Amino acid sequence: MTLTADEAFRRYRDEKGRIEQAVKETADHLARSTARKGLTCEVTPRAKEVSSFKTKIERKGYTDPWKQITDKAGIRVVVPHSGLLDPVLEVITDCLDIVEVQDDRVLANEEYRLQYPRLHIQAVMVGRQNDPDGVPYECEIQVRTEAVDLWARMSHKLLYKPGVVPPADVSRSLYRLIALIELYDLEVERGVQTMSNHPELMRSAQLLDVTAQVYRTFTDHPYSRDLSHEVVDVLSQAIEDEPAYGEKLTAFAEHFRERLKRAYTDYGPNSAHFLEHGRYLLASQPESLIIFERLTNAPFLLKSTWEDGELPESMLTDMASAWGTPL
Repeated sequence: MTLTADEAFRRYRDEKGRIEQAVKETADHLARSTARKGLTCEVTPRAKEVSSFKTKIERKGYTDPWKQITDKAGIRVVVPHSGLLDPVLEVITDCLDIVEVQDDRVLANEEYRLQYPRLHIQAVMVGRQNDPDGVPYECEIQVRTEAVDLWARMSHKLLYKPGVVPPADVSRSLYRLIALIELYDLEVERGVQTMSNHPELMRSAQLLDVTAQVYRTFTDHPYSRDLSHEVVDVLSQAIEDEPAYGEKLTAFAEHFRERLKRAYTDYGPNSAHFLEHGRYLLASQPESLIIFERLTNAPFLLKSTWEDGELPESMLTDMASAWGTPL
């Protein structure tokens, strides 16, 4: 069914709430799926603002705007370096129904050109929610490295001005930066690979990255990374099969999702327990997930490791109380 510009605008205005919910659920699904594979990334959902939807209709002159505007919802997946792009792409294609993949990182016979390394995936969102015509909602997923994401956001501010053609020297200078971006990503990847030969240095950092990714599916509240490293250094000694722990922790979070939501509501960073009494500090930290999981599956190992690590006993007893597990 073809909609006019006004009909498409009104439909999007009425459907935006459902689209926002669907894209959030899809982003949470991707965050859990990448965490299960031990992949570090930041997953951010968004639904297009109603005003932006209207503006795009007017600017582009679409004949069938409801179908032609495919980025009503979007998810940005940002990874630390280029070596994680293909593994994340594989996870996305495995866990979602894919409509189209646009991979312009290296185009045939275009090796000499400097260009934005587009990696965009059009996919059906989870939840199986449909629009009024019965068509499943889709979202556009952009996968970038941190360096490319910085370049894309900066260049968008300078190059994409409606009705304005940027000076050639400005455009060229920005695209010259792509060469530096590629070098930066390669050096970061090389550094990570070198560090992987020293597992004693990488163990806590990797464990924290995976844990923080799952934790962000519950809250976006900021946390102290210094405190996290101090606590995770101790908690890592209470994990028997660490290489597979990311998958185990993700499965735990999925199984106990409602219970965890209640714990973070009652004891987390915005709770009365924390704001009024300053108690339950670790419930505002991602490592709380590890503590809850170990309290469930290995409480005695956790307690002995905690005592050996010389962390304040009150921190652990508070968390045990929040989880409803006596020590």
